[in-house]
Amino acid sequence: MKTKTLLTIGECMVEMAPDGHGKYSMNFAGDTLNTAWYAKRCLAGLDDYAVGYHTAVGTDGISDQMVDFFTASGIDTTHISRIPDRTAGLYTIQLADGERSFAYWRDNSAAKLLASNSDALDAAFTGDKILLFSGITLAILSPEHRQNLIEALSRARAQGAQVVFDTNIRPRLWKTPVETKEWLSKAAQIADVMLPSFDEEEEMFGDAKPQDTAQRYRDLGAHTVIVKNGAHEMYAWSQGEGGMSISPDPVTPVDSTAAGDSFNAGYITARMQGADLEGALRSGMTLSSQVVQHRGALIAL
Repeated sequence: MKTKTLLTIGECMVEMAPDGHGKYSMNFAGDTLNTAWYAKRCLAGLDDYAVGYHTAVGTDGISDQMVDFFTASGIDTTHISRIPDRTAGLYTIQLADGERSFAYWRDNSAAKLLASNSDALDAAFTGDKILLFSGITLAILSPEHRQNLIEALSRARAQGAQVVFDTNIRPRLWKTPVETKEWLSKAAQIADVMLPSFDEEEEMFGDAKPQDTAQRYRDLGAHTVIVKNGAHEMYAWSQGEGGMSISPDPVTPVDSTAAGDSFNAGYITARMQGADLEGALRSGMTLSSQVVQHRGALIAL
């Protein structure tokens, strides 16, 4: 993963997060955007590296603010589409003992059309890049647009791009478990690197242990599988480096929002700079442990 450009693909939303004093603050966040934001911070001062975001937003004021936020964060916005009569989705976070739950309003989200134009996807994905998308990215799209995205990623991969897929399973975004499994498996077949979370895979696929999750995605063709496991021991396997189990240092979580997203950023940027498997895993865990000790998705490092 020694390429110097990371492009993440998905939906950024307006986040309303509790501030700990009975009020809410407005931010911008979303799983793949969170990864891009933290990746840019991990690469701070390294001018040869670039981080971009591919999505669709509206033409309204809140969409303007969102794009301005990306730009101010150092994230390349070249491939963001503008969709008239659409806007940004919104979610609120509720916290209980450090664990979060969400309420969503995204029916008119412009990001649902991020894969409507295959030519635009090819233009965004061309070149020596790491392309990261997630199960949430897939779930918000129509079946036709899901297929557009998967085919565009497959074409880019054939031309040398590296495809990274975080399954990030949100059952309420899918019609049925059968549909969920079908599309996650389709996406996994065109991915070089898989970044699933064991608790989600256990619930959806019935995996007994992280090694089972890793083997399933290895069988679908992944070259690397990192099975995140919260505060518990994770399992990782990479072609040519073998498998290993590794545990994070214990921390007391305040808010687990973006725990996996920030891990992805730490892991990927370490790999971009030549780290081996264990070194990249530890980079991801270190970053994630910082993030879960603060409220909200995006924190100052």
